[in-house]
Amino acid sequence: MAGAVDEQKGRSDAAAPAAIELRGISKSFGPVQANKNISLRVPKGTIHGIIGENGAGKSTLMSILYGFYKPDSGEIQVNGNTLTITDSQTAIRAGIGMVFQHFKLVQNFTVLENIILGAEDGPLLRTSLSKARGVLKQLAQEYQLNVDPDETIEELSVGHQQRVEILKALYRQADILILDEPTGVLTPAEADHLFRILEGLKAEGKTIILITHKLREIMEITDNVSVMRRGEMVASVKTAETSPEELAELMVGRKVLLNVDKAPANPGAPILEVRDLKLVDADGVERLRGISFDIRAGEILGVAGVSGNGQTQLLELLGGYPEKGSKISGSVRMNGETLDLTGTGSDAATRRARGIGHIPEDRQVEGLIMDFAAWENVAFGYHHAPEFNKGLLMDNAAILLDAEQKMERFDVRPRNPNLAARNFSGGNQQKIVVAREIERNPDLLLIGQPTRGVDIGAIEFIHKRIVELRDSGKAILLVSVELDEILSLSDRIAVMFDGRIMGERLPDSTTTGELGLLMAGIVDTENTPDSAGIPPDLKHVEELPQEPA
Repeated sequence: MAGAVDEQKGRSDAAAPAAIELRGISKSFGPVQANKNISLRVPKGTIHGIIGENGAGKSTLMSILYGFYKPDSGEIQVNGNTLTITDSQTAIRAGIGMVFQHFKLVQNFTVLENIILGAEDGPLLRTSLSKARGVLKQLAQEYQLNVDPDETIEELSVGHQQRVEILKALYRQADILILDEPTGVLTPAEADHLFRILEGLKAEGKTIILITHKLREIMEITDNVSVMRRGEMVASVKTAETSPEELAELMVGRKVLLNVDKAPANPGAPILEVRDLKLVDADGVERLRGISFDIRAGEILGVAGVSGNGQTQLLELLGGYPEKGSKISGSVRMNGETLDLTGTGSDAATRRARGIGHIPEDRQVEGLIMDFAAWENVAFGYHHAPEFNKGLLMDNAAILLDAEQKMERFDVRPRNPNLAARNFSGGNQQKIVVAREIERNPDLLLIGQPTRGVDIGAIEFIHKRIVELRDSGKAILLVSVELDEILSLSDRIAVMFDGRIMGERLPDSTTTGELGLLMAGIVDTENTPDSAGIPPDLKHVEELPQEPA
């Protein structure tokens, strides 16, 4: 089917001028060939998706286009002109801008200072700042990119920081905008707003290249989509002429189950009992306001909510590392025994010893030591286990063997346990964390954003392992901003807003509209039908009040 679609696409787009044309691009890093003879054509004024599994070569290809890497062979054309892009400044001068998955912003600079950084008009910053302020105001109005120019970056939400990155590119007069996994750190409402921004940019004649693994986004926002697998371009199709199922199969090379396949839960005795849990952070902000819930053996409790409503603090507190200076009250019982919340037994090591595993929300900050090798990270937090020690010394050979086996079972790529964690793609970093925590067989597994930045094949695998853990009689607390993930994995759903649990629902008897109302702090959902202007994509939560940063 893909071949036929390819042929039709070639005929229909042949007359359209190309913003970007890549011909025979190849790139190797030692023995690893990241890109192999890749050709790609992106017509002007379109949104072009590039999808593929983690490690498929998507980011490498775009880094070549942006001048971070030099291709071993091949040709790049921008607006019909052959260019040798030696660095990012060459790309910028050619009208190419890039918004990275992990933003390149100076946290203690203002929005305005970040906008002009590297694009100053001269030694007198006052002139540059004055000019940028005027241009910024015009761009913000034109593309719905409203952000306070005098706000410091660290005071902005993730969604607003992303707007700053887009404004940086537009300020440098980019006509071609590359976005690498742009919704990986956004809530559904922020993602919807981003899509409206991209549609506005397209309407003004801009060309957008969108790197993502989320098939819903591809189907919703793109005109064309190209699929990469293991460093090669395997298909380029018109989005309207394909389906999520076909794209998933092209990405992975086999049929992929897009919905979680699980039997009904068979809950047992309570594993975790939380009562009236409160937390006030070091700044005096009340983050948890009397949280109470239970999780039984053999069930998954999903926690839904807009990011920033206390979910992070809940996971950190239960995991044994709340923010320093926090004031905590309430009670937590694990397997019938009270957990220490504030004393010497409240640390993460004690939690692990009590049978609590934790897949944190931020793998790079809380889940991994980025400069350490994969084999060291696989043992991180469990390095005192008897199987990893010989007398007074750690048994590095045993840890290395354990890491090799876990990387094999969880399909971590490349399968090199000696490689530093920072040299793996984001999705493969996540697999390392998931493998470490799930394979310790905890009684309770705390999970924060389990598939953030993970490709469709790995998502299927991780979901399957979570369900297997549940079916073995373990309790799971799942926090995710992906409502599809919450609905398909959870046996019960608790919705958090402003540090409180607004209500619980069963996945089979609720809707995204009802959950969205609870996420907005509206409890009486029974008298507010879903048809009352609440779309299933939750656009209405965009302007919800948030906790102070």
